Amino acid sequence: PIPTQNSEEPSVIYDIGGGKSPCITSELKEALNCYIVGLDIDENELKAAPKGIYDKIICADIMKHEGNSNGDLVISLALLEHVENVEAALRGMAGCLGDGGNLCLFLPSKNALFARINKRLPERTKRMILFSLFPNTKEKQGFPAYYDRCTPRDIKRIVQSLGFEIIEERYYYISTYFSFFFPLYLLWRFYFIIFYLIAGEQAAETFGMVLRKAH
Repeated sequence: PIPTQNSEEPSVIYDIGGGKSPCITSELKEALNCYIVGLDIDENELKAAPKGIYDKIICADIMKHEGNSNGDLVISLALLEHVENVEAALRGMAGCLGDGGNLCLFLPSKNALFARINKRLPERTKRMILFSLFPNTKEKQGFPAYYDRCTPRDIKRIVQSLGFEIIEERYYYISTYFSFFFPLYLLWRFYFIIFYLIAGEQAAETFGMVLRKAH
């Protein structure tokens, strides 16, 4: 969905929730001739991004943002699990897109075992566990997670109700959360096999979708 060649008019790309870690690098931005709008609820996160990567920054809650329908592409990478109302957030993303624009989503499923554990642990406890096991995640993870309707079935239902056409779906059935202890990893994979046989794609650990906004 990302343009692959230069044109006179730059493509307008919204990076939703990228903050200090935008999805597109400076090199790719130059190669694609695109205009990048960074939208995040935290202004400090936006200002900490690599210099010049965002042509415009918008400090706003995507659940309340109306947009001006000028985007060619909206990217949301591992954001939706952190919003309290996924449908409102997707409506906000739709408002950033012009007719025929594309929305790229990637998110963890609330059905994943790590997500189930995440929802049950106190915030302070799970941050301590995460950062002690995976110290390199301190800069990019540890935000509160709600997993509101974050399943393949629910996301498909919501985006279709908002007028999106599903162009592509991808499901991923493995993650790194239990890699630190091999016996636990084996137990997790055994649990997953049973779950997958029962639920199919609903058992995905993470998933991505490419959507097109109807004209």
